[in-house]
Amino acid sequence: METLKGNLLVAQSGGPTPVINASLAGVLAAALQFEDEIGEIYGAVNGVEGILSENLIDLAAESQQTVRLLKTTPGAALGSCRYKLKKEQDLARILEVFKAHDIRYFHYIGGNDSQDSSKRIADYCAAQGYEIRVVGVPKTIDNDLVLTDHCPGYGSTIKYIATSVRELACDCESLGRHDLVTIIEVMGRSAGWIAAGSVLAKRRACPEDAPHLVLLPEVPFDRAAFVEAVRNVLSLNRHCVVVAAEGLKDADGNYLGANTAVLDAFGHPRLGGVCEYLKEVVEESFAGVKTRTCRQGHIQRTASHCASKTDVDEAFMAGAAAVKAAVAGESGKMVILVREEKDRYQVKAELAPLDEVANGVKTFPQNWIGENGMTVGFQFAKYALPLIQGAPQLTDEAGVPKMAILDRVAVEKLCPPYETR
Repeated sequence: METLKGNLLVAQSGGPTPVINASLAGVLAAALQFEDEIGEIYGAVNGVEGILSENLIDLAAESQQTVRLLKTTPGAALGSCRYKLKKEQDLARILEVFKAHDIRYFHYIGGNDSQDSSKRIADYCAAQGYEIRVVGVPKTIDNDLVLTDHCPGYGSTIKYIATSVRELACDCESLGRHDLVTIIEVMGRSAGWIAAGSVLAKRRACPEDAPHLVLLPEVPFDRAAFVEAVRNVLSLNRHCVVVAAEGLKDADGNYLGANTAVLDAFGHPRLGGVCEYLKEVVEESFAGVKTRTCRQGHIQRTASHCASKTDVDEAFMAGAAAVKAAVAGESGKMVILVREEKDRYQVKAELAPLDEVANGVKTFPQNWIGENGMTVGFQFAKYALPLIQGAPQLTDEAGVPKMAILDRVAVEKLCPPYETR
């Protein structure tokens, strides 16, 4: 493959994760190794919106200390967006910016919708005869990207969820008298991977541990069955902990407790409200039972203090692998993590075509769901436990973790202004 020389641009998109910046650090570390192929290293502020507005920053100007801190800093350091490329003018503008700044390597760190944007950008540039190598970096706490064994961000999120459930269960045990139901709502629009992760709070050979019931989007909600399951748990335990995914639906496919009248740029309804819905169900069905709700909210994707070292290392590896693949001549691909069949857990980075990844959804396996539809089988623990191991070394600052803050040295704008809306 002929050497391609030019500048590199990296961007972040979608909901941040505890390790999305570890992938950014991986991109930077790898890019610096290819001085003959890669000149400048730029970051787009707020994803594709930053490209459209030509809001680029010089990442090579950041200090080494800041780059190191990226590995343990949550949120998207470059800024994120949920902008959908709606028209050909957007793609033409992106190409205009790429040409002006000699961008020949582009890496979008993001999930399903972001990889769809990567594919559209790669296809458009190819159709216009502009040589660029586009290799996406996977990111999502939902763990719903197809083809990859798991997604960077997922392991840290379920480690936090499982930790929170175990801690909260101690509080519930101290207060419950067979009359306390605690409902925990977690993220998960179309797949129940995060909710399922809560079962890692259970001790080995202690099935009576919380969570007692896990409600997944893959299983239509059955009110009568749920009420009976809660009744059974309370008859055996001092309290009942229910973990429910925000994307829980009824038998007709309607989201429970969601505001379906409000849609984001990609047409997704605004979720959240499942715990309140289930609280009403419990209170209408039981007399003398106290009900508490807990929405994990955005903290489940920002808890770097409870991150998995395995997750951090794999996120960094994925970012570095994207750059190495692009320099080697690959394009129109996304990095995937492949679990090797060995006695000891190990993964390697491979590539998958963007058109096979974009907009796909990997749902939770039906054969990992218990017969009653509200429990998770042992196969999941075997899959997930390796993903939550270890803890990264945090840098302390007056008793709390120190976070990376980019200097964001602006790159001179060379194109005329562009209206994105």
